[in-house]
Amino acid sequence: MSGTAAGGLAGGAPGEEYRGALGAIAPALLEYWFRDRYFETRIDISSSGVENYTLGELRALLEIPFGELDTIAFRDSPSRGSEELGQAIRAHVAPESRHAVVATHGSSEAIFLAMAALLRPGDQVVIPRPGYQSLTSTVAALGAEPVAWPLAQGQDFAPDLDELERLLTPHTRMVVANFPHNPTGASLDAGAYLRFVELIDSSPCYLLWDASLAMMAYEGNPLPDPSCLLERCVSTGTLSKAYGLPGLRVGWCLAPEDVACSMVRVRDYTTLNTSPLSEYLATAVLRHTDRVLGPRVRQAEENRRIVMAWARRHAEVVQCPPPRGGVTVFPRIDGLTSTRPLCERLLTERGVLLVPGDCFGYPDRVRLGFGGQSAELVAGLDELASAIADARDGADAA
Repeated sequence: MSGTAAGGLAGGAPGEEYRGALGAIAPALLEYWFRDRYFETRIDISSSGVENYTLGELRALLEIPFGELDTIAFRDSPSRGSEELGQAIRAHVAPESRHAVVATHGSSEAIFLAMAALLRPGDQVVIPRPGYQSLTSTVAALGAEPVAWPLAQGQDFAPDLDELERLLTPHTRMVVANFPHNPTGASLDAGAYLRFVELIDSSPCYLLWDASLAMMAYEGNPLPDPSCLLERCVSTGTLSKAYGLPGLRVGWCLAPEDVACSMVRVRDYTTLNTSPLSEYLATAVLRHTDRVLGPRVRQAEENRRIVMAWARRHAEVVQCPPPRGGVTVFPRIDGLTSTRPLCERLLTERGVLLVPGDCFGYPDRVRLGFGGQSAELVAGLDELASAIADARDGADAA
């Protein structure tokens, strides 16, 4: 699933705020939705990741003998991660980048550390909308001002670079971007990517580039990592989404040396480092990414075809922009002003997990994930179509 599948204990309800070192921070709506529901579901068509690997599958793919695992000592790892992992990250992500590498607990920690290290009260941070609500809340809790960059809803959520240019001001400290985009699947073509990089380079701001789904591109090659082109760039990645290894909790960032030092200083008060066992497995994965990533990319491509065929069959009620990358779509359900009741009934009555669009600020849409098993996806889509028909019948009767 996307982000962290929080444990079984219920946390703060929507509307609550927690006051502490960060001031007031709003509840993370997506994580709150998942907190208990994720562990109750029969069919998951909600997540922004792919089918999870087991340890046995991973060992077989990478030819890892138990004997090597048995030699790992459970001591602390270096603050930035082991040298072997850092080299594997750089070789896989951006061999030409001169930025420092920091291994983190997923990309979520990397993003949080970068924001904590760079943002100051009064700074402006441009964030795509729709987007991950926790980004906006973290920015606000740090005393900065979130500035929404609306993606073009009428153009399949294409990134509007003219609008981005208008939003950049002398007060812009950071632009956040993740293309392929979660939840819409929108992305940039090669020409738009170069203009995007030029816009950032012409501004004194930093780019915080979330490359969690960078390798899941269906139209053209994956976008180059911007840390190779921009000095003021923090690029993050993770094994959680495209690699089917969220439980490893291994992510990374490439950042300018001074920013990396500041991030580590913040980290000294939180997680300190990552696990040597996770680092060993992550290093093996990144040295042989084709073995791990390849099967999941092929599965996602097939599932994308399944989703779009389903959407065409139900085009009278489902408006579904085709994803250019990633493993999520963000369809609108005609006739429903809020999809939350639909998603609640879908889970309680049919055992199917879907994310209501209000978690991303669009209550008439849903986030639908297609990275899992194809048979499960087909079953979930059938149940969703039936639930939509029931919901619309109920709305008509009312």
